[in-house]
Amino acid sequence: MPSRDVVEAFAKRLENGEFVEAIEQYYTSDAATYENNAAPTVGRDKLVAKERGVLAASREVKAVRIGPSLIEGDHVATRWRFSFTNAEGVVRTLDEIAWQTWRGDQLIEERFYYDPKQLGR
Repeated sequence: MPSRDVVEAFAKRLENGEFVEAIEQYYTSDAATYENNAAPTVGRDKLVAKERGVLAASREVKAVRIGPSLIEGDHVATRWRFSFTNAEGVVRTLDEIAWQTWRGDQLIEERFYYDPKQLGR
């Protein structure tokens, strides 16, 4: 079960734009993430590479946590609002819920739930 301090420190890294660093610090080497019902991305190295790709395709990415993170045993739920600014200056906003499973102070699984229409897909 993650401590409140660890969950807050993780969230702070995202709010500070330290997305890659958060993955490197908090995810297990075999962590998996799921975008809605898509197949998972498995492995911290793949997750870092995917995140770097998102950041490279964006002029700016901002994360704002909406309300507190809810912790129940090994599970954490957080509502986020992400804003992605592309090279042309177009901003797309994504409101999502992140459902996480932790092993101690390390993330082992994260599922993102959002409406993909928010990103113009």
